[in-house]
Parts: sequence; C-alpha cells; structure tokens
Amino acid sequence: MTKSIEEIRDEFIEKIGLLMQSDGLPRTAGRVMGALVWEGSPVAFCDLATELQVSRGSISTATRALIDRRMIRRVTKPGDRQDYFQLAEKSYETMVEDLSLKFHRRSEELYATLDGVPECEPEIRERVRAYSETLESVAKKIGELAKEMV
Repeated sequence: MTKSIEEIRDEFIEKIGLLMQSDGLPRTAGRVMGALVWEGSPVAFCDLATELQVSRGSISTATRALIDRRMIRRVTKPGDRQDYFQLAEKSYETMVEDLSLKFHRRSEELYATLDGVPECEPEIRERVRAYSETLESVAKKIGELAKEMV
C-alpha cells in the first residue's frame, strides 16, 4: 500500500525529532525543524502548535532553542501580529559546524583525562590518546565540510 504524502510528511517530521533528540535537543525542537524543512516557507507559531499537536509553551521553548542554534529565524508578515518561523539562511551549514564543535569538545575532554593517567600506564595512555586524536580528526574533517558548504 502506498503511503500518502501526509503520512510521509509525518514520518519525516518524527524522524527529525528523534535525530535532534539524540543530539540533546528537545524532541519537539526537532519536530519543529522537520516541519520547517518540509514546508520550505514561513509557518505561523499557532500552526506549528496545531500541526504538531503540542502546547504553545512547547513550541515557544523549541523555537527559542532552534533560534539560539541559528537553525531557524523568526519572521513577520506586514499587517499580521503573529510570529512566523522559517529555516535560517545556512541552517544546514550551521548544523555541520555545531557537529564539528561537538566532536572537538569530546576530544578535549578525553585529552584532559590523559592528565590523570599515570606515566607508568603507557598502554592506557596510548588508547586514550588514540581515541582523543580520532575524535579530533573527525572534528577537523567535519569542519572542512562545513567550510566547503559556505
């Protein structure tokens, strides 16, 4: 049985919600992002709440988180007092930059652990160092990708 476009849309929005939740954002923020990606044009605040079947408070929290991460932006329409939201310019590039920073921070945290491992444990030190360097290498490659996207 072929899925309707509405079913495909709903699945897409839920997938983005779950993906962004795994990255530490509220699931609703991911669902808002998914709806905005799908729509492509500004969506009214109240329409997001209705379409996603969540409270206005949840939409407010989600949109603030996404604005803070430079993934969406608030827009207005002349003569309309309602807030609208749409993807920010370069929102995908911003996501890639943030991912690079996340891997860089993880690498730094592991390097900091190395300070506590005694010199008399060279095998442990080598494994921790190798893991740290792998994460830093991933951070650099993702950072290069982000620069290519600009």
